[in-house]
Amino acid sequence: MPIKSYVVFPRTGEKNQLIKLLENTEHCDVLPSSNKEVLVLVTDTKNDQQEEALHQALDNINEIEHLNLVSGFSEKVSYDEQKKLS
Repeated sequence: MPIKSYVVFPRTGEKNQLIKLLENTEHCDVLPSSNKEVLVLVTDTKNDQQEEALHQALDNINEIEHLNLVSGFSEKVSYDEQKKLS
C-alpha cells in the first residue's frame, strides 16, 4: 500500500487544467495551494504495480513542470497477508 505525497509545479498558466486532470486520475487526491502556483498531490495505490503505472501516467502529463516526492510510506506485509490482498 504505497502512500506518497508530492509537491507539483504546474507549467505556467496550466494550474487549473492540471487540477482537473489529477482529480480525474485514479489513486490521486489533489490539494491546491491558495496563495502559490503549486499543488500537493497524495497518491494511494494497492501495490507496486499500480504505483508504477500511476508514476508512468504522471510522467506523461504535459501540464506538470516538476514533481517532487515529499514523503512515502509502504506497509510491508507478510507473504500470507499479501496473498489475501491479491
